[in-house]
Amino acid sequence: MGTQTVSYGERSAVTAEDALLNASRASILALVAVFGALAATGTSLTLETQMILYLVGMVALNLPHGGYEHFTNVRRRGLPFGARYVAVYLAFVVGFVGLFFVAPALALLLAFATAIAKGGHGDLRVMDALVGTDHLEYRAQRMLAALVRGGAIMILPLALWVGDYLSFSTIMLNVFDPSGSLPGAAYIETVRPALLGLFGLGVIVHLVGGYLTGGASQAWLLDVFETSLLVVYFTVVPVVVAIGLYFPLWYSLRQSARGVVVEREEAGPDDGLPVVAAWGVLIIGALATAVVMVGLWVVAPAPLGGASLLAGLVAFYTIFICIVALPHVVVGEWLDVDRGIWYVP
Repeated sequence: MGTQTVSYGERSAVTAEDALLNASRASILALVAVFGALAATGTSLTLETQMILYLVGMVALNLPHGGYEHFTNVRRRGLPFGARYVAVYLAFVVGFVGLFFVAPALALLLAFATAIAKGGHGDLRVMDALVGTDHLEYRAQRMLAALVRGGAIMILPLALWVGDYLSFSTIMLNVFDPSGSLPGAAYIETVRPALLGLFGLGVIVHLVGGYLTGGASQAWLLDVFETSLLVVYFTVVPVVVAIGLYFPLWYSLRQSARGVVVEREEAGPDDGLPVVAAWGVLIIGALATAVVMVGLWVVAPAPLGGASLLAGLVAFYTIFICIVALPHVVVGEWLDVDRGIWYVP
């Protein structure tokens, strides 16, 4: 799939996509300000409140957007493409659930890698469509940009919020392996400085490399701002809240902005499924997603991972999201070479 970059500076009027991009930045800035102020005054939200915020963000706000990404991708593609798409998607779901039974620790690692890929690669495509990526001329630069943006979601919390990160990861593991423990957990404190150092080096190389390639362009300056904002966000905001609100307030808003551009570019005759039929497919997909969640609850040896109700629900729902996120990225984008869920015309 080709890449078409759009210079942010070329659009003088404030458009719908501008508003969505600015909303994503403003919401993350607001959270940084709030939690920074709480930290400065020595106060913090209770873990229970953090978990409620997580569930609100991930269930009520983010999950519907994931279905809509597939809806907009498949609607214009017709049949039999849509049927193959769904079949391959479900095959990946079944395979990933099976991996959790056979090798839960490996599956959990793959789940975290998927979150990095989704956040990083998805944001890169938003940059292609709206912010500009002329400063990311080489493939290695694009890969590093995606790794830095996505790595902030998982790597920084692991290094900076070790206790909560390991606690919830262990509960997630215990959903499928009730007596299991996280491999290598005892060494996290030892490797924390190396994790932070490597991630920091990646950020520096990414930003300096962009400057050397494209100079101090507006796209590069926005990249510096957004990358720095994400780093500060995942540093200041507690991991449970940070991850729970990142996807609805950053990922979904920005993908919606990209979607506005795509819909505008594709305005014209619609040779795909009729809107009503496509909407029916979306409803069926939503019901199928609910069936997957219920089925996972039924087959999991310990759905709550041996934890309290609220903590167990956070862990269980996170596993469910991870299971549907893998085909979301692999099938919805990487195997769909003609378009994909993060399509840029």
